[in-house]
Order: sequence, then structure tokens, then C-alpha cells
Amino acid sequence: MDLLALADFTLVARHEGFGKAARASHRPKATLSRRVAELEAALDVRLFERGARTLKLTEEGRALFARTGPLLAELEETAVAIGSGGETPRGRLRISAPLLFSQTAMGRLAAEFIHRHPDVRLEVTTDDRMVDMIEEGYDLVIRVNPAPDDTLVGRPFLHDRLVVVAGPGMVRLAAGIMPAVVRGNDPERSWTVDTPDGPIEIAVNPVLRLSSLIMIRDAVRTGVGVAKLPLSLVSEDIDCGRLVPWGNVAKSEIALWALYPTRRLLNARVSAFLEFLRNSFPRAAPEELAAYLKR
Repeated sequence: MDLLALADFTLVARHEGFGKAARASHRPKATLSRRVAELEAALDVRLFERGARTLKLTEEGRALFARTGPLLAELEETAVAIGSGGETPRGRLRISAPLLFSQTAMGRLAAEFIHRHPDVRLEVTTDDRMVDMIEEGYDLVIRVNPAPDDTLVGRPFLHDRLVVVAGPGMVRLAAGIMPAVVRGNDPERSWTVDTPDGPIEIAVNPVLRLSSLIMIRDAVRTGVGVAKLPLSLVSEDIDCGRLVPWGNVAKSEIALWALYPTRRLLNARVSAFLEFLRNSFPRAAPEELAAYLKR
């Protein structure tokens, strides 16, 4: 495959037109058009749908651009870094992070990272689904207890656990059903909780269903029911007596992973962010995240 033609195709796709690509690169529009046509002929597939005034990627064109665009950008940035004699993190870094971590910690972490690496343009989006990193153009994703994926590599940088909490006025019954605040359509009717006296079963009746863990925490503070929440989220409430812990939920270990595609070079931006996470939470313990949230 002609890499120059591939680079020209990527240029046109990125700028969504031959004219814009020609102006941005200071190259003749006819040359770019010829190169793309040669690439289409070599691949025996149409990459663009050409209208009178519009130019749109075909399905095959979108697939090719999603895979080659980031790779060519990596090569360009690597060449710039080598030419300047260093691997200083610079350029765009796109990260997808889960909702709760984004709401509680990611804003401050992102700002601290940019203070240290001002040449990076950091973009963070919030999404609890497992995004397609290649198709959607992410450099790094943060996920909670991700399923095994042969196309991704990474490491956990934080651990947490679920704890059952209630308002100080709520009495734990030896028998009977406790009113509970649960997330979404959680079907569980009982929770196994580890206590100093051994594991116990707490029967629950969901009286309130909420989609956000922060909303659940705020509701439980009023004494409406019990809930199971991450220790890091309720640590301050426990310390000041707003909430009372009843025990850890059995087998509720939580790990936050930083993941990136195996097919991509680990560029300076991703390496710098991974190192930043390690330095921010060196023991990867829930107490570290709780302390960070209290700052």
C-alpha cells in the first residue's frame, strides 16, 4: 500500500473535503484527488461518496480512517519528538472515564496533569459503556472491573470496595427487611455483609431507585434507607458521623483500570498520564482516593 496516498486520504478525511485539505496542507487539490483515486483503485473500494457539493466517507472509508488516522498521527508526532531531541508529551490526549470517577476526581486530576504538561490538549468524556477505542478515537479509557479484552492492555491504578451504610438513626434489625436505596434496576433482595462477628445476610426492600451513586449517597444521608456504596465515596461521611458503616459487602472488590489498545504505540502522552496516575495513587488503595476527594 502506498503510504503517501494513505496519508493524503487521511488528510482529506480529517478536513472533510479536498479543498479544505489542500488549503491546510498548501498542496494542489488535483494532487490530493489523484492520490485518493489511486488508493481507491489499489484497494478496489470506494472510500468517498462524491456529491456536487459534499464529500462523505463510505462505510469502508470510515473504517480505514478510524484505524489509520490515529496511527499516522502517532508517526508524525514521533517524528517531531525525535527531531526535537526529546519525548515531551504534546498534542491531543482523548480519555473516556466512568461517571462516578469523573464527577468526583477527574476534573481536578485533569487540571493537575495539564499544569505539569502544558503542551498536551486533554479531552475527557464521561461514559460508563465500554467504548470502541479505535473507532471512536480514544487514546486511553478508565474502566471499573473491565471484562478481559485481547485488544486492550493496561493496569489497575486504584482499588475500592463496597460498604453498607445507613443514617445514624437507622437500627439494624436482627430479622426483618430493611428499606434500601439501590441503583437502577438492581434485582438483589439481600446483601451478604462481612462484620467483625462474621458474615450476615441483610434482607432489603428497595424503596428508592436512583441512577447515580452520588444521588444514592445523598438520599441515604436523610435516613430513608440503607445502601451499598464505594468506601471512597462515603469515607468522609463515616468519619464525621453522617453515615454509619454496617460492614463490607462480601466479594465487592472494585478495581479501576487504565486501558489502551495493544495495536497502538504507547505515545508520550499516554505514558505521562499513566505515570501521573501511579504517582497520584501510589498504593492504589481506597483510602488514597478518599483522602484525595477530601482535599
